[in-house]
Formats: sequence, structure tokens, C-alpha cells
Amino acid sequence: MVRGKDKPLYAVREIKDLKDMLEQSVKIYGDKPAFYVKTEAGKDYKPISYKQFKQDVEALGTELMDLGLKGKRIAIIGENRYEWAVSYLAIVNGIGIVVPLDKDLPVHELENLLNVSEASGIFFSGKYEKDIINICKGLPQVKTLISMERNTGNKNIHCIYDLIDKGRKKTEAGDKRFINEPINAEEMSILLFTSGTTGLAKGVMLSQKNICTNLMAMCQMVYIDEKDIFLSVLPIHHTYECTCGFLAPIYRGCTIAYCEGLRHIVKNLKESKATMMLGVPLLFESMYKKIWQQAEKSGMASKLKFAIKINKFLNILGIDLSKKLFSKIHDNFGGHIRLFISGGAGIDPLVSKGFRELGIHMVQGYGLTECSPIAALNRDCYFKDDAAGLPLPGMEVKIHNPDADGIGEIICKGDNVMLGYYQNDAETRKVLKDGWFYTGDLGFIDKDGFVHITGRQKNVIVTKNGKNIFPEEVEAYLGRSKYIAESLVWGKYDEKSGETYVNAQIVPDFEAVTEVLGENYAEQDLYKLIQNEVREVNHKMPLYKRIADFTIRKEEFQKTTTRKIKRYMEKLQ
Repeated sequence: MVRGKDKPLYAVREIKDLKDMLEQSVKIYGDKPAFYVKTEAGKDYKPISYKQFKQDVEALGTELMDLGLKGKRIAIIGENRYEWAVSYLAIVNGIGIVVPLDKDLPVHELENLLNVSEASGIFFSGKYEKDIINICKGLPQVKTLISMERNTGNKNIHCIYDLIDKGRKKTEAGDKRFINEPINAEEMSILLFTSGTTGLAKGVMLSQKNICTNLMAMCQMVYIDEKDIFLSVLPIHHTYECTCGFLAPIYRGCTIAYCEGLRHIVKNLKESKATMMLGVPLLFESMYKKIWQQAEKSGMASKLKFAIKINKFLNILGIDLSKKLFSKIHDNFGGHIRLFISGGAGIDPLVSKGFRELGIHMVQGYGLTECSPIAALNRDCYFKDDAAGLPLPGMEVKIHNPDADGIGEIICKGDNVMLGYYQNDAETRKVLKDGWFYTGDLGFIDKDGFVHITGRQKNVIVTKNGKNIFPEEVEAYLGRSKYIAESLVWGKYDEKSGETYVNAQIVPDFEAVTEVLGENYAEQDLYKLIQNEVREVNHKMPLYKRIADFTIRKEEFQKTTTRKIKRYMEKLQ
């Protein structure tokens, strides 16, 4: 039996919409820091209280009304930062529809999405000012440009802080238009564009009821409270980080510290004293590999393995000396981390288990933008490392048309499921049927109710005799090699035999390769090294799943901002 099976769900408070959520949180947490921000790169974090956050949201919302943006669609383009959070809640809590956009999209794609969404205004970071000005020359419907910086030299661009100052004077003088604006929790409030890894962007329409349902459900599964500090690392425009790394912490009274960039994670973990961090498998798997690479470099790998054995034995006795036995590792993560949460794709179970053996708990979840986003989540007290998780409270998840092994398409139903795709009834009808959302993901549900993902329906490799091979499974095996950074597996059809064979493109971990082969290694030596790793992987899999051929790739694959490989963008030979 999995430990914690009978532990009751955590208590949460009821919220009807995001305005209600913010008002409740301010009443409960008041002067407690809601955010840690840096006004200058490299400087110390400074706190911003829940009270100030709410005042800034209300002031900005009041001024947006006077800019004529009531009932409009307003885009936000920028990095993770306090001004992004203020803009988001000011828009949804009484103004109109928020359209979070990926700051890393090419200019022509941003222009297309701004046009399709019918945006009337844009909040943006200073570094994107030139691009936004050029884009808007061809978008006459965009009337209002708002910079998230403190100063802008362009008279046609508003400064968010000027708007907040003007709005605050009005609210302090008794202007309650925005504050008293009613919220319809069931209509579209959020328009999210998702291309995932398989094709063109679709606009996902979400309501505040969708989001709030997800917030309450996920917080019943994993315990977080006002003592927790989140380091916000993943791009906030994506629903995973926005719901789980921004709105959930505000709901539960946590503090959010914004990371200065991926290369600053370790430094920011220490500075903020973060206790939790959301990430994607590629990030956590890389972190875990580096722990062992460093241990091997320093000659401490055998001692680390021995310490893990001791810790396991002590845990059986109810003794936890993780922080003492692995103090250097904990210190590298800031010394306060208690939980990593992985999402966006399935993580190697050995990584989750490995972090736990080092005294850092890790769970994973499964979600889609269309589900606001979480559909299944491992509990912190009841989990399986090889599972995506248990269906959220109030959500139904089942397997449609399962095969002999119980594998079929995962479908789900609940109040967190989207309203539909924006201006795309045909695509909506394909995935929403009789209240059920057809995810396009394949998997099964085990006897304990845990959802397991085997792969995307579109990615499955089907052999001549009807066997199904999930590329994600083969890629997970390859990813365990310390000499392989990433891989992409696909099926290659052979006309002579009429069979489909497993092929792979492999990106080596060149740092690890250099350590074993030296600086001036020959290409044939690299090939032999990777070939040996592929052979090791093949020995662990049945014959029909084995990699028949592979090529070595020097540059990393194109990825989404949540670090998923864009399969449809890669030209495979």
C-alpha cells in the first residue's frame, strides 16, 4: 500500500472568483509579503505586502476604466515580474479579458495573436518596446500601450506606475467603480494561446470559475501555507506557472520571489530562502545529473551512495538526518527547499525518487491549458513516482476505448475544463463531447486510481504487427545516460520490409563527453560512446522497442517556453 492513502484532503477556503480570492487573502494575510522583488539586478529582494498588492491592482484597474478599456481584451507581454501580476489581476478583476502572450515568440507571431485576439491594449516590458511599436503600426485597433517600466520617454506610451499613482488618488478620494465592479465567473476572462508541441496556436477560453475550481482542488492535494516562499522560474504567461506559481500562492498566503533567469536559480533560491519551486522535467533532471557529476568529479560518489543507504535505514526508524547528511546539496538549493513540483511532461521516476533520497521531496502532476491546467496530481503524502497523479477532487478522469493493456485516450470532466477554443467551433467539437474533454494523451489508470501517461496519441509509433511504441518512454531511458543531454525518438518506415523502426536523434552532454574523451576527441570516438549508451538502453527494452538507428545532433532541439521539444518543427531523416 502506498503510504498516506487514507490521509484526508487538506482544508481550503471557498472562493467564487479571483477578485474574491484577492480580497479574502488581503483580509487574512494583510501586511505579510506577497512578493519579493528586485528593483535592480543583483540587489536584495524587497517585500511587497498583500495590502499594497491589492491597492496597486485597484488603482490600476480604476485608471484602466478611464482609459476606455472596460470590456476590452488586453495583452501582457513580459518576463516574470510584479508588474505582470498587477496587470493580470487588474484586467480580470473588473476590466475585461486578459491575453497573456509568450514574450519569446517571433514578432510576426505576436502580431498575429494580437490581431486574432482583437486586443485593444498591451502591457509590455521595456525590452520589447521597439517591437511592440513596430507591430502596432499594422494594428490600428490597439489604442493603448502601457510600459511596465518606471520611466518611458515616449509620450504615446503610458507608464504603469503613473497609472497606478493616478488611480490611487481616485480610490483614496472614494472612487469605487472598479472595486465594486461585479464579476461574472462563468464567462471568458482569460484567453490563452497554446501551440503545445504539435501544431498551430489555438486560443483556449477560460473563465474565473475554471481557474478557481482548479486552485481549490489542487490545494486540497498538496499542502502549502503562508510560511512557504515560491521561487517563480517558469514563464508566467503559461497557465502552469500562472495558476500554480502565481495565483495558488496568493490564494494560500505564500510569498512569491521572482527568479532573475535560469542561470540565477541557485543564487535566487539562497537569497529568497525559497521553500518550493515549480519546474519541468528537463530542469530537474539536469539539476539531478549535476549533483552526481559533481560527486564523481570530487571523488565523493561512493560516500554519497553510502549516505543514502544510511538515510533510508534511518527513515525506516522514523529518523530524518537528510539535512545533515546532505548539507552541501541542501545548501546549494538555498537550505530551505522542502518541495519540488514537476509538470509539463512526465519526469523520470528515478529523479523524483533520487531527490527524495537526498531529503528534498518531489511530486509531479499532469495538466493541460484546457484544464486550467491541472487534471491529476500526486499528493505530497500519497504518491507514485511513475504516475502523473490522482484526479483532482471534483474531477472525473477515465480512459476512452482502452486496448488489451488498458491503454487508451485520457478524457476528463469537471468545472476546470475550458469553455472552448476561441473562434474555432470545429476544433472545439473535436475535443469537447458530452461534457468530456478528450486530451489526445494516452495512458491508463491503475488499481489505486493513479493516472499514468504513456504518450501523445499523435506521437505513437505503430509497428507492422500492431505493437505500439511510445517515443516518450524510449526518450526517458536515453535521458538517464550521463552522456546524453536530450533526444527525439520517432518511427521510420522501411519500404523494403514494410516495417517501421525506432530511430533517434541524440544531443550529447558535451561537458560530460569531454571529461571522458578529452578536449580534442574524434567524431568516431563520440559516436562509439553514444552507441554504447544506446546499446545499454536497448538491453533494458523488449526487441520491438529497441532503437534501430540514431544520429548525433550538435545543437539542442527547438523548444516551447516550458522546455518541451517542438516535434513538429524538427526535420527528421
